[in-house]
Amino acid sequence: MNGPVAEVRTAVRRFLDAVRPEAVTVAVSGGADSLALAAAVSRLVPGASAVVVDHQLQPGSADVASKAARQCADLGLVPRVEPVVVSGPGGPEAAARNARYAALRPSSGVVLLGHTLDDQAETVLLGLGRGSGPRSIAGMRAFDAPWGRPLLGVSREVTRAACAEQGLEPWDDPHNADPSFTRVRLRAEVLPLLESVLQGGVASSLARTAAQLREDCDALDSLAAAFTGDCCAVDDIAELPAALRRRVVRSWLIYEGVPELSDSHLRRVDALVSEWRGQGGVWLPGGFVVRRAHGRLVVEPQS
Repeated sequence: MNGPVAEVRTAVRRFLDAVRPEAVTVAVSGGADSLALAAAVSRLVPGASAVVVDHQLQPGSADVASKAARQCADLGLVPRVEPVVVSGPGGPEAAARNARYAALRPSSGVVLLGHTLDDQAETVLLGLGRGSGPRSIAGMRAFDAPWGRPLLGVSREVTRAACAEQGLEPWDDPHNADPSFTRVRLRAEVLPLLESVLQGGVASSLARTAAQLREDCDALDSLAAAFTGDCCAVDDIAELPAALRRRVVRSWLIYEGVPELSDSHLRRVDALVSEWRGQGGVWLPGGFVVRRAHGRLVVEPQS
């Protein structure tokens, strides 16, 4: 069998063959991407589960979640609906994402997410525009336990066609057409313009660039993990290449409990080593500050 359904199933089968999870759950929003994914999983993993997260941010969200759950049940999956309360820092998108991932996190196995090639391209562009560093530009991983993204090589156009081929009726989230969201404008304005100017293939090229950069990042992370010196001693880390030194420092800060480190945070901490002029400490998320004292880096709560 050729066509969109076969393309989606092949992508999912390859992921499952590579990861071999003990249990599989599909995160289903009711949109085309997650429905196409759910349909493929239902054929490949009998008895798999599905979770529909109701963010309760729009009128009728419970009905949308209920319909998505019914569609999953009709496909042969075992569904459940998880209502969540969206609150917290970082704006509505970040708060919704945090609530969703908390509700989806499994006790065992993997949770499959419907991120596509187009989502990967948008993620890379967001990272480029924000100057967030190589980790952001490297995009999403196909497997970052417990999260699996088997459709990162499949376009959004294919998932829609797969739903149509199987008689599935996806839900179109109004938020996906709201230009107040940066990602929506990238999707509706920026990427189509780039595809036109560069004569096609931009989404695939961005995804390939992300894959290449992930390989480089993984190699540098491995070298940082193998570092045997004192990560707090300036003399030990000063002679390391900058990219490697920042990874060593990042691992140390994460170990010390510092959350949400950005590239700009790391560069300011790195300046305590590479551009030392007696400057003061660097303030970091979570109420921490890093200082240099007596030839060592010290992290402590802000006073």
